[in-house]
Amino acid sequence: MEQSVRNEWKANWSLVLAASLGFSFFTIMIASSGLFFEPLQAEFGWSRTLLSSGPSIASILTAVLGPFAGALIDRYGSRRVVLPGLVLTIGSVMSFALTSGAELQWVGLWVIFGIVAVSIKSTAWTAAVLGVFDRSRGLALGLTLSGTAVAQIIVPPLANWLIMVVGWREAFVWLALGWGGLTFVVCAFFLFDAHDRHRAPGQQANNRPVDNILSGLTTREALRDSALWRLAISNFVVMLLTMGLTIHMFPILTEAGISRSSAAWLTSLSGVAAICGKLITGFLLDRFKPNWTGGITLGAAALAFLLLDQGRSSPTLIVIAMLVNGYAAGTKTQITGQLTAAYGGMKNFGKIYSVMAALMALAAGLGPTVAGAIYDYAGSYGPFLAIGVIGCVLGGGLMISLPAYPAGHGASRQAPSKG
Repeated sequence: MEQSVRNEWKANWSLVLAASLGFSFFTIMIASSGLFFEPLQAEFGWSRTLLSSGPSIASILTAVLGPFAGALIDRYGSRRVVLPGLVLTIGSVMSFALTSGAELQWVGLWVIFGIVAVSIKSTAWTAAVLGVFDRSRGLALGLTLSGTAVAQIIVPPLANWLIMVVGWREAFVWLALGWGGLTFVVCAFFLFDAHDRHRAPGQQANNRPVDNILSGLTTREALRDSALWRLAISNFVVMLLTMGLTIHMFPILTEAGISRSSAAWLTSLSGVAAICGKLITGFLLDRFKPNWTGGITLGAAALAFLLLDQGRSSPTLIVIAMLVNGYAAGTKTQITGQLTAAYGGMKNFGKIYSVMAALMALAAGLGPTVAGAIYDYAGSYGPFLAIGVIGCVLGGGLMISLPAYPAGHGASRQAPSKG
């Protein structure tokens, strides 16, 4: 087994690098949007609800368009979808510098971003990596999806520095060209179509047979699968709550009396915890019962809401909350991707997972708006934080109720024997 793991990494490490960087660019607008709230509100007088509605609009659009992107990935492969998508997304992010103060324009910019960014959402990167990894799926997927955590570490202080030095308009341009340009170059060299790679001469020794990759549930069977439904509902609830918290984390901290600079660094601290969460969770998913691993991890997010609600005056509790939230929030896409492949197989993974990703995107879209609306109505984030405690506990419990891996239509498909 150790030899097969080494062979997988020797043949495919560069793919993981490209996919991780690509996924980091997909999340750059989410990671930085909270830092633009104050300068935009100061210049245009916009409400917190309007400002947070932008990411919500984009997320809902990626949810609606996700299954179509998944079908394209199943047919043409990730590379042919991702490369043109990166170019369009770079242009879309740059266009935010043209914001003039018209509310309709703000909505339109996020609509465009949501349409083009669907080509570089998690489905493309997850499908590419899961297509070539078997024995080390959890770790490979954890490293791939750590791109979001890397963005969370670097983007808040970077965006804050850019806003302070060159202004919020130029900050959008530099984020797009700098981060997006590097991503495109790396993906052009290292991102390959997993299906073609498996058919290439000499690759079969290191990877799984093509017929194993293309085995799994039909889309109709997936719609009737209770495990996939439980997985979807659990992640929807937790994603809605934690994404609402993520987008509003920066203003939550500043309202607690923390300076903008300190809040930016604390926000990036969640990214460090997210990387740890992805790697540790990947290790555990490869070795222990996935329902308990996923359920405990997602349920732990409740502690972050509780600490922020009860201890906003305590710097120690705030730091602990940031670490817990980062650890738990960084694993949702990873857990969903690996368990979707486990319960649904790879034959129609693009379609099945894109529906999962669409539900998560819908939840991510609703979360910031729900949190913003609660704040505008109640005048504080207290009620939202209380709801987050309850919802994360319920979502974790639902994940724990998942059955063991089914046999027959996945890669190795073995039921975890430990734990």
